[in-house]
Amino acid sequence: MKNKYLFIFALSLVLAGCTKDFEEFNTDQKKPETVTGEMLFSSAQKALADQISTPNVNRNIFELWAQYWTETTYTDEANYDIINRTIADYTFQVYYLDVLRDLKEAATLISTEEINEVNTQADVNNKLAIIELLVVYSYQNLVDIFGNVPYTKALDINNLLPAYDDAKTIYTDLISRTNAALTTLAATGNAGFGPADLIYGGDIDAWIRFGNSLKIKLGISIADEDAGLAQSTIESAVAGAFTSHDDDALFAFQGSVPNANKMYEEIIKSGRKDFVAANTLVDIMNGLDDPRLEFYFTQVDTSTEQGVEKLAYLGGAYGETSPYTQYSHIDEAILKPTFPGLILTYDQLLFYLAEAAQRGFSVGATAADLYNEAVQASFDFWDAGDASAYIAQPDVAYDAVTWKEKIATQSWIAFYLRGLEGYTQWRRLDAPTMNIAPTITDASEIPTRFTYPINEQTLNADNYFQAAAAIGGDELTTKIFWDKN
Repeated sequence: MKNKYLFIFALSLVLAGCTKDFEEFNTDQKKPETVTGEMLFSSAQKALADQISTPNVNRNIFELWAQYWTETTYTDEANYDIINRTIADYTFQVYYLDVLRDLKEAATLISTEEINEVNTQADVNNKLAIIELLVVYSYQNLVDIFGNVPYTKALDINNLLPAYDDAKTIYTDLISRTNAALTTLAATGNAGFGPADLIYGGDIDAWIRFGNSLKIKLGISIADEDAGLAQSTIESAVAGAFTSHDDDALFAFQGSVPNANKMYEEIIKSGRKDFVAANTLVDIMNGLDDPRLEFYFTQVDTSTEQGVEKLAYLGGAYGETSPYTQYSHIDEAILKPTFPGLILTYDQLLFYLAEAAQRGFSVGATAADLYNEAVQASFDFWDAGDASAYIAQPDVAYDAVTWKEKIATQSWIAFYLRGLEGYTQWRRLDAPTMNIAPTITDASEIPTRFTYPINEQTLNADNYFQAAAAIGGDELTTKIFWDKN
């Protein structure tokens, strides 16, 4: 009996000592119960970079719609079918649920953080302002894709059927929000998100330059719709915008899945051969002897003689079936896991400023000089050398008479891998000439937006029908408010 009690006593000590171990064993360490605002901010940044970078045809087909790439076998998306894969639904979901909701929750948590010597009120204000800038960036993308979208009533758990806001009104408010965020951002020395910031590593000055560059992006987008607001927006931002590629907003992808660039994950890691270069881009660049082709695509043997090799850049006919072995592929360097997510870059900014100068806005340099700098900056980004000889070609050299065509074409070439931005430049400036996909008959049928998600049509029907009527019909060819020509 004595031995029995000794055994029970010993067992009780063992169990008492193991209680913590059992609790830890039953807790999933990879799914924390407490999530910080910093963690949600990082998650939102990654979701945004993934969406912009992914070639997954369920989520992002703008490399196709900008006619940078075309498809090899299944050509539905290059032929403007977004219904079969419910692509609009996925786009809505990523922006609203994965990006904007996380940013909203991050702001909520950060605004309630304890204020102390380490985490000052200025630090908290900086974090909230940085979140605002990414909210603005994300909503601009949504408007540029769909037109009117849920905005003032969005992301409210108590309102699952939000109304849609007018697209121009959203843009105007986004400019105001950017101004407010820039006013809030403190001087150098105050902290941001630190290592939780996967774009700028907590550099407040970098976010200030990003915010001003974002203002210019917003302003130039509405130049044909509201020249006065465009001018004041751009001119107030020039002094604080990017000054070199050192300021680029790049998302730092890592060397392995799931934190690798989505192009690597979806193309290399999965072993898929779904895309080749589109003849739209390749033919224009070949015609200009553009040295960036070497960095965009691989060469393919075009010889028709057996035993004779003739390497060239060759794009598949846009929208047609284009066998993978017969056409140029995406360059291997682009498909590395650590290739960065391109959020906003210096060459992009310079093209916007060149256009602004041509429109008569005061931006500190002439349109021709800014255009030349933009082309050179694109060459610099790809390590393509000196662009002087390229720029001197008659088909490239700046011309104030044909400025729209020159800026549109060169920015479209430079915005490669930024499919939405390239597609937007084509919609705004009406160049270059796009190829006609097999399922349409002329250029007037090339889409100028996404139609609204099927889920919105069925679950949020009243607001959907109001939004569709407000924009002139939920059609692929309905134009976004800033698309005037």
